[in-house]
Amino acid sequence: MLFVSEYKIAPENRDVAQERFKKTGGAPPQGVKVIGRWHSVVGGRGVTVYEANDAQLIAQWAQQWSDVISFEIYAAIDDAGFAKVIG
Repeated sequence: MLFVSEYKIAPENRDVAQERFKKTGGAPPQGVKVIGRWHSVVGGRGVTVYEANDAQLIAQWAQQWSDVISFEIYAAIDDAGFAKVIG
């Protein structure tokens, strides 16, 4: 299943979030495949698209960052999947 995560880093959390990202690379837990990650050109926000069969893995990953980043995460489908939905 595909998931989209929109993230936002408050200015007061920027340095902590950047240091953590430099140390970890923002690596997901096993079982989550990152399709792509895009950051705004001035930083502070971005989007990640990833694939996982277990939403709990997504929640655990977000929890590891929730002290410095706020997320909006939702399941998504591609055009082919949406075409099936609308017939």
